[in-house]
Formats: sequence, structure tokens, C-alpha cells
Amino acid sequence: MPSSSFLPPKLSKFHSNPRKHPWKQLPCILQPFFDISSKTQLTKAVSSLELLTRKGILLPTRALTYLIRQCASFKSLRLGKWVHLHLKITGRRRPNTFLENNLIFMYLECGDHDAAYKVFDKMSVRNVYSWNNMLSGYAKLGMVRPARRLFDRMPEKDVVSWNTMVMAYTQSGVYGEAVRLFRELRRLEIGYNQYTFAGLLTVCAKSKDLWLTRQVHGQVLVVGFLSNMVIASSLMDAYAKCGEMGNAQRVFDLMNVKDVHAWTTIVSGYARWGDMEAACELFHLMPYKNPVSWTALIAGYVRNGFGHKALKLFAEMMVHRIPADQYTFSSCLCACASLALVKHGKQIHGYLVRINFRPNTIVVSSLVDMYSKCGCLVIARQVFDLAGDKQQVVLWNTMISALAQHGRGGEAIQLFDEMVGTQVKPDRITLVVTLSACSHSGLVQEGLRLFDSMNGDHGIIPDQEHYACLIDLLGRAGQFDKLISQLEKMACEPNEQIWNAFLGVCQIQGNLELGREVAQQLIELDPQSSAAYVLLSSAYAADGRWELVEKVRQLMKKRHAKKERAISSIEIDNKVHSSTDLGSIHP
Repeated sequence: MPSSSFLPPKLSKFHSNPRKHPWKQLPCILQPFFDISSKTQLTKAVSSLELLTRKGILLPTRALTYLIRQCASFKSLRLGKWVHLHLKITGRRRPNTFLENNLIFMYLECGDHDAAYKVFDKMSVRNVYSWNNMLSGYAKLGMVRPARRLFDRMPEKDVVSWNTMVMAYTQSGVYGEAVRLFRELRRLEIGYNQYTFAGLLTVCAKSKDLWLTRQVHGQVLVVGFLSNMVIASSLMDAYAKCGEMGNAQRVFDLMNVKDVHAWTTIVSGYARWGDMEAACELFHLMPYKNPVSWTALIAGYVRNGFGHKALKLFAEMMVHRIPADQYTFSSCLCACASLALVKHGKQIHGYLVRINFRPNTIVVSSLVDMYSKCGCLVIARQVFDLAGDKQQVVLWNTMISALAQHGRGGEAIQLFDEMVGTQVKPDRITLVVTLSACSHSGLVQEGLRLFDSMNGDHGIIPDQEHYACLIDLLGRAGQFDKLISQLEKMACEPNEQIWNAFLGVCQIQGNLELGREVAQQLIELDPQSSAAYVLLSSAYAADGRWELVEKVRQLMKKRHAKKERAISSIEIDNKVHSSTDLGSIHP
């Protein structure tokens, strides 16, 4: 902390006893540093540092800390670096530990882990907070290996250190190591808190490990943390993700105090597993609903094929003036896409424009998908082209998929090449949708070239879904020799996706004999695959073996394998009417 002799009398007085001076009573020269509510004000405050330097005025640590935290809050790396430079210019090449910790926090919040580590590395005195600060930053940035190296170097670890490392592994999908660390923590005398169990329950939810969830539930009961709403809600979520809604409901019923998060968790759980009646009933029993609660039920309706109910609920949400977020709009646009309601989709699009909703990848991708599925490919492409931020691969995947669905394979390939040219790294989904585009457009050579370049050019190892696309590509073109050759070279074991693709090829080419063999393989892997039973029944019927046709139908009934019915929808007088392929007609 600088000596007060460097400060004018008023500043010296403030610096010596800052707690007696709320920001409104500060000297005028300091007020801009404590009254920052926008990035413009932050820029103005940082710009005035140069004036202070010329006048030989040193800001107190409190003011500098607040300024650094604001740079972190607005994620302004440029302004944060200016503050850091100011510290060096004013002779604070080695600020105190408190300031250095805040500098580390600022750099990590702004995503510059190298600058953060430089500050950390040059610290003359590091406390536990310094180490945890750096560790947490690495964890948030998904840098698990550097985080672990730092964790192992720590001279002293507290429960926050262990919790942070557990969450780092959890967020990166390394669930086994997260559980191992928790078990190691339990053997130590450091102890644990509710956040420790919250992290472990996140592992349970993400891995959908029912056995582990039950084990953690038992430990939570033993240590008496079940009364904690965060733990109880996390436990409910873990059970719900594992499909154990009975246990989730029991945990919910045992909660003495239920906050909106707990209610939303149980509603979301029932919606996830298709019990919309229970989800809706609980939703209406909620004493208070927030935007997340409304979105959970809307998303549940969309996921379970009740798009019209989702849109009705969204309209009710708007009537009650509940603010919608990106996930709400995305779900509603998905509902419009599933029902081909371009009029409703345009209304939502117009509403987004009217409220100056800041476009993001989720909403823009949903708009592209909605317009595409409603047959408005030109508008979908316009939305894509007008998107400001195209650095997210999801947006490119959506547009390539839209082109594929409309049989524009050549354009899809061009867009893929454009994406690679703009330094956006394709992921496995990108290759799936692009291969699908080649398949639907008969671009065999382009598809084979793309498939062969997956590992070498893009670092993506083909999985079952990619091979399924390849089978479809070669099968549609009638190139069975190449198809068999590719299957023989396949590194992974064939699963339902691959056999389903093979089955589809047999149906397209009318090869019932081969289709029968494939169907039998598929039934063994997936007893509820209706497509396999249907093709097998057709093959037996073509041979006149009616007794086997009846056996297949009985087996299908016994295993509850239902043929999915096609549904068509039409909007008449602002009302959606649907009919199936069983002969019913629209009203």
C-alpha cells in the first residue's frame, strides 16, 4: 500500500480511514473510480489514470482494486491491462498480495491465462487464495491439466482447492478422477462442505450413474446436508437425470423449504421423461415461477411433441410479462419448426427485433433451423449471413444441415469449405451433417473425400454415426462393393445406427434378402426398433410366408415396438390441425 505522504491532504485522509467515507462523500477526483455502472464510465475512469500520474497522485489500494474488479466484470482485457500498466508506471512493479490476487482474477475472467500466470509467478508472497484463484481460473477455462499440475504444487490445500479440482474434472467429463479426488478428500482431516457434495452430485447427474447417486445420497444423509436446498435440488436433479423420478419426488417431498430452483428441477425432471401431466400439475402448484420455470415446461412440451402447447404457454408467459431468455425463444422456435408454423416463427423473430434482443448463437441457430424446416431456405440463409458472430461451430452446423435437408449438397460442401477457411474448427456433428448432405445429393466422391480427410485434416476419428452416413451414401448410389469394403475397415463395432442405415439402404434398393439378415441383427441389438420388424415382415410377406409374418407381428406387440406414425399439420384460422397416416383427414 502506498504511503499517504504521496497523496494530497484530502486523499491522505480518505486513504487512512476509507470506511468512514461512502463513495458519495469521496473527493471529486476519486468519485469516477467508485461510480461505475457502464463500460463507458469504466473507460473514462481508466483514461483519467494518466492525469493522476502526471499530477503525482497515487490512488489508494481500495480504488485500484475496485477498478480492476470492474474490468473483470465487464471482461475488458484492454482496460485491465491499462490499470496494470498504471501500477507499474507509478512504481508498483510488485503490488501487494491483495492487488496481485485481483489482477490474477481479472486476467482469468478476461480469458488471458498467460498474463494471469505471469502475475502469479512473480508474486513474492502467495497465500491460499492466490493458489485457489489461479486454480479456479484454469478450471473455468477448461484447462484441466494445468489445473492439476498447479493443484499438485500447492503447499497448502483447503476444501476450496479440492472442490475446485473436483469441479474441473466434472466439467471436463473426467468423472472417474473427480470421484477419486472426493474419496481422497474424505480420508483427509480437511473436512468437506455442501459444495463438495454439490460437485459430486454434478458428476452423478452428468454421468447418469444411479449407483453413485445412491451412494452420495447415503453420505449426504449421514453428514446431515440434506436440509440444504442446494444439495437437495442437486440430488433431485441427479435422480431425474438417471430416470429415477420416484426417488426425485421423495427427496422433493422431504424438503421442508422448497425454493423456485427445487420446484423447477422436479418439473424439468418429469418433462424430461415425458410425464407432461405431472410436470404441468407441479408447475401450476408452484408458489412462485421465474423465467427458468416457464422455459422448463415449454422445453418439455417441445421435446415431447406438444409444440402447440409450448406456444400457448409462451403466449401466456408474454401476457404475464415474464421476461424470456435465449432458451425460451430457442424452444419456441423449435416448436414452430416442428409444426411448420412459419407465421408464428416470424412473429417471434419480429418480437426479438422489436425488443432489441442481443443475437447469440443459440437463437440465431434456432431461427435458421425454423425457417429451413418451414421451407424458407432463402430466409434461413439470410439470417445466417447477417449473423455477426460466426465463430461458433453450432451455427455453421445448423446451416449446413438446412442445406442438406433441402438437397443442396453442393452448397453444403461449399459452406463447409468456407467454414474451414474462416478458421472455425469443425466438430463431429459438422462431419455428420456434411456427409448427410453428400448422401442426399448423390455426391459420392465428395463424401468419400470428406470421410477420408476426417482424421488427417480435422483430427476427428470416425464413429458409428459417421459410418452410418457413409453406408447411406454408398448404399443410395448402389455401390455395395465399396460399402462392404468400408465396413470391413471400420474401427468401431457396428451399433443400432449402422444397422439402421444398412436397413434403410436395403429398403431403398429393394434387397429384401439382405434386409432380412440386417433386420435380425438389428432386432437383437434394439428389440424395440419398429423399422426392423416392418422390413422383416415385408420380406416374409414377399415370400408368401404368412405364418412368419404373423409371428413377427406378435413379437412386435410383445416387445411393445410401435411403428411411428407420420403426422401432418396444417394451420387454419390460427389453429393447428394434425392428422396421421391412418386415414384420418383434417377438419
